[in-house]
Amino acid sequence: MRKAVIVSKAVLAVLGTWLVLVLAIALPALLPERWERVVLSPAGVGLWLLAMLVGPVVVCWWFSSWIRTVPGDPRRGDA
Repeated sequence: MRKAVIVSKAVLAVLGTWLVLVLAIALPALLPERWERVVLSPAGVGLWLLAMLVGPVVVCWWFSSWIRTVPGDPRRGDA
């Protein structure tokens, strides 16, 4: 059960990161056309693709203490 909770938290972190990045690439469509070309330039899309690969790793590293913590686990010091 402990491993399932840890894996589900990691999957949640990855999906949350991807959702934020997809919204970041989709929201410029609401801007005027001249701004849309600047934001969605080839370099911007390349950086976005790089963020899709690197972002989840960074988020999982940043939240690693939360991911490892399982509620009700007897291994916790405060339980």
